[in-house]
Amino acid sequence: MPQLDTSTWFITIVSMIMTLFIMFQLKLSKYLYTSNPELKPTISLKQPTPWEKKWTKIYSPLSLPQQ
Repeated sequence: MPQLDTSTWFITIVSMIMTLFIMFQLKLSKYLYTSNPELKPTISLKQPTPWEKKWTKIYSPLSLPQQ
């Protein structure tokens, strides 16, 4: 029974790993990344809501006068 020739396995595996690495690098190089991301200043202007402008009283149904 002939023996399996494993002399070319090393170069095959190394070349496959190098090819995968290069393909991965090429795929990642397509994306544009900002060099220094900065936070945008957020200025929140508080706008008064209608219920904050005036005082309102909430009546419960039991405290209303009887009709």
